[in-house]
Amino acid sequence: MAIELEITYRDFPAPQLAEERIREHVAKLERMFPRMQSLRVVSEQIQHSKHKGRLYHFRLDAILPGGEITVDKSHADKDSHADFFVAMRDAFNALESRAHTFAEKQNLDVKHHDVPPHGVVKAVFPDHGFIRTSDGLEVYFHANSVVDGKFDEVEVGTEVRYSAVEKESEKGPQATAVHIIGKHHLQ
Repeated sequence: MAIELEITYRDFPAPQLAEERIREHVAKLERMFPRMQSLRVVSEQIQHSKHKGRLYHFRLDAILPGGEITVDKSHADKDSHADFFVAMRDAFNALESRAHTFAEKQNLDVKHHDVPPHGVVKAVFPDHGFIRTSDGLEVYFHANSVVDGKFDEVEVGTEVRYSAVEKESEKGPQATAVHIIGKHHLQ
């Protein structure tokens, strides 16, 4: 990994798989912005209210040739940021967006990647389900096509990304790999 990475958790232990997920986000940034030099990730819990508990806050400081990009937003209005991984995803999405803008202004090399197909689970049955895409198409998927064997976590309304086969099955278009994104968090 060419990007120098520093990860800090303030006043709470690192959640299980946190560093692995952060490194996945960093690998994506590295593919898109190969000239990025370093990234500092600071995560902390902030008190939201007495009744709603704590939320996660991320500060990301990225160094690129010609400048620095900082993402430091308080998400006190987003109850979804009580989930570490949702708050982290939102922070990295903001950094990616700002890095694109910065790179365009600086005329830096930016690799553009196609967004994988995505949709919302429309129906779930004991061993398969259907995804409704943004253009209204229904895509069949089998329980075995859900990545990491998480078919039991799939429910109606779950947002997913998927890979589809070229030929349609008897049931129409078919997904070969379904990645759970989560409920109401598709970006």
